[in-house]
Formats: sequence, C-alpha cells, structure tokens
Amino acid sequence: MSLPADPGSTPLSYVTGQEMKCVLHWFLGWSASQRERFLQDLVCKAVPGKVCSLELGLEHLVMADRPPSIFQCQLRLWDQWFQNWAEDERNAFLHQLEEADPSFVAQFYQKVAGTAGKE
Repeated sequence: MSLPADPGSTPLSYVTGQEMKCVLHWFLGWSASQRERFLQDLVCKAVPGKVCSLELGLEHLVMADRPPSIFQCQLRLWDQWFQNWAEDERNAFLHQLEEADPSFVAQFYQKVAGTAGKE
C-alpha cells in the first residue's frame, strides 16, 4: 500500500507516510520555541556542514539527571526517520509541512538561502 506524496511523484511507502503524519501532528502541537528548534534542525539537514553550530550538535550529547522531554524524544525519532527517507520523500515531507504552515516553510527557505556562500 502506498500513499501519494505529490501528484506526479513517486508514491511514499506506508511506513514513511505514517512517520510523516506523526511528525506533522507533533509539529502542530509544538510551541513557538519548539518550532524554532525544529526549524534549526531542518536547516541543518538541508545544508549539512554549512550552518550547524557546535552548540546545536552538542545539544544531542548533553547528559542530564532527568529523562529527556517528550519533545526531545520526538526530535530523536524525527532524526532517525529523516535519515532513512529518500530525497523525494524528504521533499514530499516539506511539501506537506508547507500545506500545514506556509509561513514556517517560507522561513525555512529564507534561512537556507541565507546560508549561500557560508562555510
């Protein structure tokens, strides 16, 4: 069984489609600061090596006395899933995210464009 991503594109696998639905559901419930953190992660994935700060990378390594928050667990799952998605699946996710929140995706494109020429 496949879910159509975009008219004219390769259909998504059922599992990938469910992962995307999950992330989009989480996204809609996130606060503004959580969405900002997700935006940073999304930009890092779009232009790896250009804008990912050491600080952002170290966030994943921090040892804490308390268990991770639900949001941190969601980001970890998102990262694992995203790593396994093909390029067209990643683009389909961005398209779905744009349908859910066009201004967020506009911000994403603006930040990606702002990385041009940076090392």
